[in-house]
Amino acid sequence: MSNLAEMTGLQALQYALDNDDRPGIGRTMEFTLVELEEGRVVFEGTPTEKVYNPIGTVHGGYAATLLDSACGCAVHSTLAAGQGYSTAELKVAYHKAITKNTGPVRAEGKILSRGRRLAFTEARLTGADGTLYASATSTLILL
Repeated sequence: MSNLAEMTGLQALQYALDNDDRPGIGRTMEFTLVELEEGRVVFEGTPTEKVYNPIGTVHGGYAATLLDSACGCAVHSTLAAGQGYSTAELKVAYHKAITKNTGPVRAEGKILSRGRRLAFTEARLTGADGTLYASATSTLILL
């Protein structure tokens, strides 16, 4: 295992991608990093009834988690070794209900702008056919 603390954010994410080294939330909610470049990432997952709410659709928290991960990791991909970040604000818009029949979804996150202390990102959650299910904007603080 590599020492992630000594890697840049891009190197750490590339290590995770190459080794299917998902954090706990990715294992729990069954989504994974599938694409990576500086300032842009893509996560994919296939929702099941495991993430349903009581009304029979995928809980909004599933979409929010994928979108937050995409926004955050887009910023993570630009960090120097030893640098951190935290989400200060996440705004999610739900465009269409997700069910187990939706199939695989993709959360693509990218940086809109990044300064020394703040970064602004956006992400889109789409189905395999391009249908938009949710979108988000996020403000992140760089530590």
